[in-house]
Amino acid sequence: MGEAVGMLEVFGLATAFAAADAGCKAGNVRLETFDKNKPANADELPVPLIVMVKFRGSVSDVAAALEAAKARAEQLAGVVTEYEIARPTEDTEKMLKLSGMDKGKPNKIFIEEV
Repeated sequence: MGEAVGMLEVFGLATAFAAADAGCKAGNVRLETFDKNKPANADELPVPLIVMVKFRGSVSDVAAALEAAKARAEQLAGVVTEYEIARPTEDTEKMLKLSGMDKGKPNKIFIEEV
């Protein structure tokens, strides 16, 4: 059986990192690659970039991660929406792997930099 997925869309990359950190500390989850969306009405939004944070793990851990991440994001730039899928279908899994953040050359991070 596949893992549950929790998705949280927030305003801005800094908010996404803070929400991801809070979620990972609240539940035994792992992060998947962030995704981004710059909607047509971006100039009217509090922050013009919407970032999706995706947590994977058990249903209960994903729920705990989403709750903590949402609370943290609301303290910062804000939440657009959230959604949890207990058992994503194979087709949904394919779509979850897509990301607008991984276009271009990948960045290398060396252990000395951490």
